Amino acid sequence: MKKIIILISIFALCCEDTINENENSSLLFVASEGSYGDGDGSITVFKNGEEIQVIENLGDVVNSILINEDKLFVIVNNSHLIKRFSITESGLNLPGIEVSTDNSSPREMVVVDDKLYFTNWNSKDIKVLNLNTFSIESSIPVEGLPEDIISDGTFLWVSIPNLELYDTNNGSSVIKIDLNSQNIVESYEVGNGPGELILDNQTLWISRTFYSSDWSAFYGSSAINTESNEIITRNYGAGMVCGGNILKINNQIYRTVDGGVAPLDVELDINLAAKIGSYSNLYSAFSNNENIYLGMSDYVAPDTVFVHDASGVLIRELSVGQLPGDYAIWKKN
Repeated sequence: MKKIIILISIFALCCEDTINENENSSLLFVASEGSYGDGDGSITVFKNGEEIQVIENLGDVVNSILINEDKLFVIVNNSHLIKRFSITESGLNLPGIEVSTDNSSPREMVVVDDKLYFTNWNSKDIKVLNLNTFSIESSIPVEGLPEDIISDGTFLWVSIPNLELYDTNNGSSVIKIDLNSQNIVESYEVGNGPGELILDNQTLWISRTFYSSDWSAFYGSSAINTESNEIITRNYGAGMVCGGNILKINNQIYRTVDGGVAPLDVELDINLAAKIGSYSNLYSAFSNNENIYLGMSDYVAPDTVFVHDASGVLIRELSVGQLPGDYAIWKKN
């Protein structure tokens, strides 16, 4: 019996060491936009729930971040920059390098092979950054102001929520771009204000936000079957406060709603009974299918990110910069 207990204890210790090793080799990056015009966008780096690094004054509005291999790419929207940092287990190597996007107002990005594709409002295009030379080599013009961008490896999918800069999110299309030709091959009418995109198997899920002439907010969701091209749209009206994020948790699609995140069914109905989180100032949401990160903001630093596990239990709170808007997780290979 003692031998069995000893063996079990050794096995448990080995498992614990493996779990701790996996945790210790991963980093969470939280990008905070900062105050518009002040150049105080920032990134906070966490390891095992503890802050290990803060990179401040990155520029005017840190809009999005993305990890590719051991590099972190950062879009600074109103400074019209893309920055690249090398990642180590201790955080980001500084100072990194940057490329100007020539006043393009960059927004979101995706990497396919050795190219980074990013959307731009001022120049109304998707620009192509060569990751070998770190220079912009081409652009794909679009009608309207492109927002989110994702890829299945063969095509790019891009949401067009706005036709002009200060319209009321009356853009209503998602476009499909062939990566080889860099031509638009399809445009889908999905309802006003398409924003964030998630591609799950053969379904492209879309969150939507749009406004009336007096800037009252309305919300909806849409889905495209990428094989049949069938489109489903659902408007929730002005009474349902949704926000713009859409994410995947426990192999199910969720979207932000009423201070938390709740699952969508195949008809795009929101299951409020299964909502995770209930906060009065929710600004952003992210999931890595293990944890759910809900960013709060009162528009004054510091702000807070509440971390829930996949079952919805609150496990920790993180202090970050003003307006936490995007997240990325790096794991050591």
